[in-house]
Amino acid sequence: MRNRITALFDIDYPIIQAGMVWASGWRLASAVSNAGGLGIIGAGSMYPDVLREHIQKCKQATERPFAVNVPMLYPDIEKLMDIIIDQGVKIVFTSAGNPKTWISYLKENGITVVHVVSSVAFALKAEAAGVDAVVAEGFEAGGHNGRDETTTLVLIPSVKEQVNIPLIAAGGIGTGEAMLAAMVLGADAVQIGSRFVASVEASSHPLFKEKVVQAKEGDTQLTLKELAPVRLLKNKFYEDVQNAYANGYTPEQLKQLLGRARAKKGMFEGDLVEGELEIGQVSALIHEIKPAAEILNEILADFKNAVDRVGDLRRF
Repeated sequence: MRNRITALFDIDYPIIQAGMVWASGWRLASAVSNAGGLGIIGAGSMYPDVLREHIQKCKQATERPFAVNVPMLYPDIEKLMDIIIDQGVKIVFTSAGNPKTWISYLKENGITVVHVVSSVAFALKAEAAGVDAVVAEGFEAGGHNGRDETTTLVLIPSVKEQVNIPLIAAGGIGTGEAMLAAMVLGADAVQIGSRFVASVEASSHPLFKEKVVQAKEGDTQLTLKELAPVRLLKNKFYEDVQNAYANGYTPEQLKQLLGRARAKKGMFEGDLVEGELEIGQVSALIHEIKPAAEILNEILADFKNAVDRVGDLRRF
């Protein structure tokens, strides 16, 4: 499956595992890369020394390309970037902010740069800044996504119409059928997060993984737009947030409610009551925790079957 993205990253399949906080450590990234996709270490939930350790262990676990995701809002971003350069990482995904400050530095060090966007406007800015590709992430996604709530079905063709660099689709993609749909709409590849949360190698807590598997349609909701839009599984913390809105909380009060390490409490430590549980709408289609390689191969098989079914539709 050679195209612009597989050539850019030197991978076998146009499947990228998202760099999710508290889930995307070296075990998951190396497993996906070894299976022919692109694994990503999520630096957003790591101290600099922890990131260094994960990069080193990932290099020991795979000889295939892998990437690091760096949120632009990370407080010690300079330290993360220095570690990435020092450790010889060749691909960096940036998110949650403006990548322009770091693009020249990264590219001068031979690094391929990809930025995650939630709108056509941000995609155009990223292209103008010099990124090598963009991830366009729709409203269905579990991570921090756009305030405009543009769905993947609309966002992908809209971005494709405006940009010339390779396009990776994200948000609501967890099956081979969804992968095919995204590529028909103009994507060169897909980035998948939630499905890999429910993998054996994900560093997220087993209780959180089980909660994801149990999720049904309507069990997630996009909220906290005043801070950074995030999709949460409904639990006590989510209800606390809704009560805060009903009581007219200001953004500063919402920030105090969120507090520190709320996401770690939920997704990494397994507190399903008071923790923040980030996951996408596609969780309703996830029914089993499996090894990452098995997930990737299942998506590829379903993709190929979907291609055959679409071929049968030509008679119409």
